[in-house]
Amino acid sequence: MPTTARRIALWIPAIAWAGVIFLVSSVPGSQIPGRIPSEVGHLGEYFILGCLLYLALRIDLPAKKALVLAVVIASAYGVTDEFHQRFVVMRTPDIYDWVLDTIGALVGAALALAVGRRAGSRGRGA
Repeated sequence: MPTTARRIALWIPAIAWAGVIFLVSSVPGSQIPGRIPSEVGHLGEYFILGCLLYLALRIDLPAKKALVLAVVIASAYGVTDEFHQRFVVMRTPDIYDWVLDTIGALVGAALALAVGRRAGSRGRGA
């Protein structure tokens, strides 16, 4: 049975990353640095969130349930993020961005699952 300290240690990165996403979404559109295409930003931010949520959830859930719940949580967070942008200067909510968020989370969580399975099979001598 995982300890409370281990659970907390796994949730801290996911929560912190959600905070980073919120801060980036709070930057007015005219002040966004760099030349990263918006699509890459959305996919990348939520790829990381999907990975981190999967790892935090996996400690207590079977792999497939952790994957589905990680994607659902990240996607729901993407909805709140798009709503938040409604109140930021020169930013607007966009369903296309939310779809990219959800795809990024799905790919991130699926990769975390695959890496975990591969590492598990190596540990069993496969």
